Amino acid sequence: MDETLHIASLVVHCHPEQLDAVRANLARLPDLELHQSSDAGKQVVVLEARDEGAILERLHTIQQLPGVLGAALIYHELLDASGEAR
Repeated sequence: MDETLHIASLVVHCHPEQLDAVRANLARLPDLELHQSSDAGKQVVVLEARDEGAILERLHTIQQLPGVLGAALIYHELLDASGEAR
């Protein structure tokens, strides 16, 4: 059984006046951590998933949230069951 964990970092850009609402919507998504945000409406989020397909689905979901101007994958890493990078 493959115990690979995919870690992905995204930058999500939204309308600044909708920052709080977008952050609230992001916080509702599973396996997602909110990190930094700016008053200009840019946010850094980290996703965890078991495969690339789940990362892409979550990225698409984020891109469709109200107020989101765009979301871009910035970093992707694979970790094995021991936590070592693959």
